[in-house]
Amino acid sequence: MLNIAKIKNGIVIDHIRAGQGIHIFNWLGLDKAPYTVAFVVNATSQRMYRKDIIKIDNTIAINFDILGLIDPHITVNIIEGETITEKIHLQLPERVENIILCKNPRCITSTEKYMPHIFHLEDPALRTYRCEYCDEVRFAGEFN
Repeated sequence: MLNIAKIKNGIVIDHIRAGQGIHIFNWLGLDKAPYTVAFVVNATSQRMYRKDIIKIDNTIAINFDILGLIDPHITVNIIEGETITEKIHLQLPERVENIILCKNPRCITSTEKYMPHIFHLEDPALRTYRCEYCDEVRFAGEFN
């Protein structure tokens, strides 16, 4: 049985789809973290069969919209004094700005570089977003 020490103050990113945790780990730059980070791959889960978990023994800023785009089923636990003080259930954001980029060469964002790339959730089941300006459809996992 694997045993990882409790976190005093920090964040636990739980219920990550097995194999997707490395994307979050890299996105957060945790390989360069000066504090303790535990990255568990393929942990047994009653609900998901297998899952990844990231435990961060520090409080850091996380963009929950991006995290929700990566995997909307993730749970983020905020730990204070070795106790979960807040449990955040992520979901696909309704609107994202400058996270998904429009690749349509006819879109105004291609010629007017100051225009923000704004996408609205079109179909939660398919995880698709539609550009506010040109109606280009992108998938949630396409960040650039």
